[in-house]
Amino acid sequence: MKKIVQLLILISVMFSCSQQSSGVDYAVDPANREIVAGDVLQASSYTYILANEKSSQYWIAVSREDVERGKTYYFSESMEMVNFHSKELDRTFDLILFVGNLSNMPIPAKGAAVQSPVTMPQKSKTAQVKQDIKVEAVDGSIPLQQLFDKPEDFAGKKIKVAGQVTKFNSGIMGKNWVHIQDGSANEDFFDLTITTLDELTVGDVALFEGTVTLNKDLGSGYFFKILMEDAKASKLSLQ
Repeated sequence: MKKIVQLLILISVMFSCSQQSSGVDYAVDPANREIVAGDVLQASSYTYILANEKSSQYWIAVSREDVERGKTYYFSESMEMVNFHSKELDRTFDLILFVGNLSNMPIPAKGAAVQSPVTMPQKSKTAQVKQDIKVEAVDGSIPLQQLFDKPEDFAGKKIKVAGQVTKFNSGIMGKNWVHIQDGSANEDFFDLTITTLDELTVGDVALFEGTVTLNKDLGSGYFFKILMEDAKASKLSLQ
């Protein structure tokens, strides 16, 4: 019994020390990493940061964010990319981490009671919003609402959808990532994410033919309830 009491006291002391060393009054995620921002390179969709972590230095990328050189940041979710080439910067990174939850406070452990506010940016600095877009179905395509209404009917199938590009990120995991809208919606679903090798720009109206995948989990917090993969895109004239 005495040993059990001593063990509980030791655990309590260690937990207290962990909180004090992090400078916050909540339990910190064991995967929490602390960096100091060095060089900061801004691109249209991403912010590239030269991270200094203890004695190591490496590059990370986050959705475009205001990052200050010399300031301390934290993260726990990342996806490693090797020989990643940024067309916009015309630069190849030997190794880079795409970070999903950069914060100016230590990342709290799951279920931790956080008393002080923690800045937890979303995957995208600007959340997707429903835009005033109207794109009619063409050439055998279906309205996005039909896909959103019964996604299970299309799981694993190759279908066509038409829409206007509202966001475009190139060269991530060897693919381009496109968000489209056609004006239709189902409750909160109005935006479809598509992967393709074709080049597009925001504002393009295009027809996409690809395979529907449901509940796609890429890790590091990147989860897609509905995703169209490996689509072929054909630009359409504005309607």
